[in-house]
Amino acid sequence: MSFRRSNRRSFQRRDRTEPVRPSRNAPTSGTITKITAQERNPNRVNVFLDGDFAFGIGLDAATSQQLEVGLALTKARVDEIKVADEIGRATESALLLLARRPRSGREIRDRLRQKGYDPATIDRAIEKLEGWNYVDDTEFARYWVENRVTHKPRGHRLLEQELRQKGVDRELVKEAIAEAEIDEEGAAFEIARAKLPSYKNEDRLVARRKLIGFLQRRGFDYDVIKPAVDQLFADEDAVVEPDSI
Repeated sequence: MSFRRSNRRSFQRRDRTEPVRPSRNAPTSGTITKITAQERNPNRVNVFLDGDFAFGIGLDAATSQQLEVGLALTKARVDEIKVADEIGRATESALLLLARRPRSGREIRDRLRQKGYDPATIDRAIEKLEGWNYVDDTEFARYWVENRVTHKPRGHRLLEQELRQKGVDRELVKEAIAEAEIDEEGAAFEIARAKLPSYKNEDRLVARRKLIGFLQRRGFDYDVIKPAVDQLFADEDAVVEPDSI
């Protein structure tokens, strides 16, 4: 029986007698005698060689490897199939991460390493993702800067620090920030204006000092902070209370 995408349903039957994992004595070569869908994961199948369970493999990998009942496999071929499956699993794991939000190449590598994939497998998975344009540090840097500017404004310094921590090349970071044309002083002013009410019970000098420290932690440099804070307090001083009647 040939394993083709059109025949996937024939492998969806649950075989409750199938092993969960290969035993130490699992065959490493032989002729495929059975292919069954895994009970716990219908997106993977179990392959039996000469009647014994040999290995599990994803549906996509099984299709690309053209597995079918009656096909003879050497040990080298089995090893090759297992490598292809491992790359497929790593790629699928990375795609699940990318479905939540864009990520840098470094982030993907770190997460796959944490999941136990070896460096060679990670490299191949990253190559596939880059070929599909799912991993692109230039686009990721643009996304990150745009997202921060829109939802959590901060200074150039903190933006650069965040992206560098995610493994994005320094030049790509600078380009993304420059392209965004961020009005740092305007952003600092708006952040300070929103924060000022929390210091309403503080002495004026204390409130000013705390605002400066707050803006520094948000990645703004002092030459951006000072005019923004000066303008904010000037505006506060210009407010005239209505005369009592």
